Amino acid sequence: MPKVLMYSTGYCPYCDRAERLLTQRGVSNLEKIRVDLDPAQREIMMERTQRRTVPQIYIDDYHVGGFDDLAALDHAGKLVPLLNGQ
Repeated sequence: MPKVLMYSTGYCPYCDRAERLLTQRGVSNLEKIRVDLDPAQREIMMERTQRRTVPQIYIDDYHVGGFDDLAALDHAGKLVPLLNGQ
């Protein structure tokens, strides 16, 4: 299974929804980086994604985006194949 990374904060309903969706799709190795606890990580996230909001989700090197992007990918039937390395 590909590496799944999510930039998040402590209280973020969209982060919670993204984590729930990923778990439902079989992700058990979600790496979370709390940008509220580490300002340097927030800077890295913003430089990498060109976005300021969380969550920001990566599957391997592919930047999915935020929760809405993740949900759209799932709705289009493309999330599970991506998680299966296809």
